[in-house]
Amino acid sequence: MNKNRNNLILFVMLAIVLAGPLLVAGTAVAESLEAAIAATPKGTEPGQLDPTAAPGFLGIPGAPDPGLVIAFLWAVWVGWIFSTVGAFGGIMSGVGHITVFGLADYAKTFQKTSPSINSLITDSIRVSNQWMVGLSAMVGSFNYYKMGRLVLPLAIFLAIGSVSGSYLVPVLTAGKISLKAYLGYFGLIVLVLGGFLFYETTPRGQSRKKEAKAAADAFEKANVEKCDTLKPEDCGVKVVEWSLKNVRFTFYGVEFSFKPIIPVIGGFFIAAIASFLGVGGGFLFVPFLTSVAGLPMFLVAGTSSLAVLIGMITSIFTYMFVKSVPIFWPLIGMELVGVFVGSMIGPRTSKYIPDIWLKRIFVVLALYVGLRYTTKGFLGFSIVPPF
Repeated sequence: MNKNRNNLILFVMLAIVLAGPLLVAGTAVAESLEAAIAATPKGTEPGQLDPTAAPGFLGIPGAPDPGLVIAFLWAVWVGWIFSTVGAFGGIMSGVGHITVFGLADYAKTFQKTSPSINSLITDSIRVSNQWMVGLSAMVGSFNYYKMGRLVLPLAIFLAIGSVSGSYLVPVLTAGKISLKAYLGYFGLIVLVLGGFLFYETTPRGQSRKKEAKAAADAFEKANVEKCDTLKPEDCGVKVVEWSLKNVRFTFYGVEFSFKPIIPVIGGFFIAAIASFLGVGGGFLFVPFLTSVAGLPMFLVAGTSSLAVLIGMITSIFTYMFVKSVPIFWPLIGMELVGVFVGSMIGPRTSKYIPDIWLKRIFVVLALYVGLRYTTKGFLGFSIVPPF
């Protein structure tokens, strides 16, 4: 009973912290949106606002008004993929806001007539993605910690580095990035990461991950046999040594170690890139944790989730409070419900998916999303459907 009570208290505390930006940003955000709308030319042509049109996204007259049912279903997918792979929650959130809900095509019409609206919608997409990822990361962290599949020292050191990166980028870039540039860089980074992780799934790449494979095999076997062949203390993550110089831990009898300075540095650069793209950074944390830290995918999702959560809290607060970026609460509210549902399902289904297939899911998504948005941003059209 005490354990369940403590878990509930931890979950509520995380929810309060994540909701902080909402409590402090309201007035400044509303003023920023009103100023951008007032400065936009009025009329019925592309790039103009029709005051008589029904309000849509962000309350902008004539803007797309995404259906709440579609938003919910898409958010379930976002929550599931992030909590299963430990990544791609922000990427998939971006795909939804950019393409599925039509916000990118709408924002493009204002590129010349109203750069302020163009940038405002771009920034809103970025922070909306991060709200979804933040909730998924919170739920995933909570569930994976209970399952013994979260390396707490590693996540903490990653988070220490991510705080400064998550704050610095919104301060420097909010209001200055066009949607076209955002799409191009969004796709390019995802494409590069997809190619890199594809290499990790090849025989040559796999041969360098013997320890991770041993842990993955032990985990799969232990789940089938319900840990009957291992000592209770060897089931899940067990921290053996924790200091500023070195951290050692075991996972189902297999030992791993890392030097804290490496995740601190990695966390800073990953959070900076993720904050620029308006995503959680899981798609960067995953290859970092599998390739640099050598973790099996079964540990990556939980560890990545907690590191992402800290970065999201910092980045969301900076976008909304420091830079007054608005979001569309009717849409986000429904999406957060869907993300919660998907995030509860993910940790309970991921253990039935082999380690190599978790990586392949990541690769397929990365290559598709990367090709689509790189070409759409830099060439003006997509070479993969939808065109």
